[in-house]
Amino acid sequence: MANSETPTNGAKPTHPQTDAQAGAQIGTPQHASMAALDPAEIGRSMADIAERSQRIVGDWLKRQADEGPAQPDPAHIGSAFLEMTAKLMAHPARLVQAQIGFWQDYMTLWQNTARRMMGEPVKPVIEADPKDKRFKDSAWKDSEVFDFIKQSYLLSARFVNDVVSQADDLDRGTAQKVDFYARQFVDAMSPSNFLFTNPEVLRRTADTGGENLIRGLNNLLADLERGRGQLRIKMTDTDAFKLGENIAVSPGRVVHQNELMQLIQYTPTTEKVLKRPLLIIPPWINKFYILDLRPKNSFVRWAVSQGHTVFMISWVNPNESLHAKSFDDYMQEGILDALAAIERVAGERDVNAIGYCLGGTLLGATLAYMAAHDDKRIRSATFFVSMLDFKETGELNVFIDEEQLQALEEKMNKRGYLEGSEMATTFNMLRANDLIWSFVVNNYLLGNDPFPFDLLYWNSDSTRMPAVMHSFYLRNMYQENRLSTPGGITLAGTPIDLGRVKVPAYFLSTREDHIAPWKTTYAGTHLLGGKNRFVLAASGHIAGVVNPPEGGKYSHWLNQDLPTDPEEWFNGATEIAGSWWPDWQRWVTQQGRAQVAARTPIEGIEAAPGSYVRVQTG
Repeated sequence: MANSETPTNGAKPTHPQTDAQAGAQIGTPQHASMAALDPAEIGRSMADIAERSQRIVGDWLKRQADEGPAQPDPAHIGSAFLEMTAKLMAHPARLVQAQIGFWQDYMTLWQNTARRMMGEPVKPVIEADPKDKRFKDSAWKDSEVFDFIKQSYLLSARFVNDVVSQADDLDRGTAQKVDFYARQFVDAMSPSNFLFTNPEVLRRTADTGGENLIRGLNNLLADLERGRGQLRIKMTDTDAFKLGENIAVSPGRVVHQNELMQLIQYTPTTEKVLKRPLLIIPPWINKFYILDLRPKNSFVRWAVSQGHTVFMISWVNPNESLHAKSFDDYMQEGILDALAAIERVAGERDVNAIGYCLGGTLLGATLAYMAAHDDKRIRSATFFVSMLDFKETGELNVFIDEEQLQALEEKMNKRGYLEGSEMATTFNMLRANDLIWSFVVNNYLLGNDPFPFDLLYWNSDSTRMPAVMHSFYLRNMYQENRLSTPGGITLAGTPIDLGRVKVPAYFLSTREDHIAPWKTTYAGTHLLGGKNRFVLAASGHIAGVVNPPEGGKYSHWLNQDLPTDPEEWFNGATEIAGSWWPDWQRWVTQQGRAQVAARTPIEGIEAAPGSYVRVQTG
């Protein structure tokens, strides 16, 4: 999940600061007069900018000296592209053919532009995807100049992607790396990202006399200051949200805590509740309140209203003192300790459990551990966008080769943890146009302040990860896929075999998930040995999960059968309008319908959302 799970999720913020004259042509009369700026104010702003820039550079240089020289190419991108070039040169005819096709298209574009400038209607040589928001401004179509710039870029982008795809005999990892970073380059070179080739930015500059660029430079400096010399793009108005006041507001109490987590019990809203409490295990790559953003989209609030006694694990944001915490510790001090606390405070031994993303991976491993010890306290398991088989991890595999893991481990061992912002950057790159470049344009070129958006506030509230745990997770799951093999990993001295897990399981995946691809999460239904159900929701890793029935925004697919091939499952599935939440509620109540009087949380330690969630990464 962005950070770790990063909303590579289908939900996109809207920026209301779009120009009122979005479709106007550059150079029309309304732009003849430019707003005048006070020269004294400009002087003060530039002096402040110069002083801040000098301080940022000084801080950056000091940190580089403290950390030592960086590896020139830790991801080995250069060697991957050199290998691709060698493969291309072995078949020069293909490259020549691609170049000829590109130049033919380009000459056609020149001719069409000339004909259009003479008033003749022409069809575009290449068209942008209607969903591509980079070219939403009408000037990209209405202006011959900007239409030419746009089509030139699209032709070049297609050429680069075609050339990269023609390199034969590359090993899978190298091919994936070349393809990924080629697209990163193509995205970065979009004309929408530059002042003189973005019509909306040019209009704003003309309207404000360049004030937008000064504001944008100040925004850029503020982001560099916050990242201590590294660019940390501000995606939302962080001052607009405060935990416990307008976000993460479901009432409850912290009823237990240890070094790794606080356990929150939420206040019931029904007179009767299901006998089995509901334990939610979120990922520790992000904070738990993605499931309790605001009342209207809070899964916590909704589950409480459906009669669940909800317990939520709130993971600590670890520092160097917790560097030795392992995956075993997250199982023992996380799920197993939470189960003991629930039995103590609620008087109930059996529970239903939900694991989200990495929390679901931990839940699957813990269930196998419990099965080996004949521990049956978890009576049903739900997996939100969780991988148990890591054979096909999508584009995240680009970052998991041996060289990069060694570099990452060296960095983590020096500090004792992985910095949350570093993980956030990785996940943002998976959807660079939406999660990087759109904010570059909005914040730095248009000079707008980020729009308040709860999901992006959560996404920016990153967490660290202990060095020992994270190294184990990356190597044993992502790199070697050992969790899917019986006995492949050992936790607390117990070999883990997912096939021994017999509890009913509900798998919820999302169709556009860039972090946990749905065809990979589907494999989990054939690893666990119980009666399983698979549901596919529309949208992505976050928006497809946080989709309340009241909104009815995204549909979901159902199929009672579980063939080996996920495509076969999808071809036989039925699309249902609206949220999957009611389907899950029907399923989980079928696992146990008994009810008891509502359980009020004990006084406990403090009010929800607790103190662990408030610890922010510097």
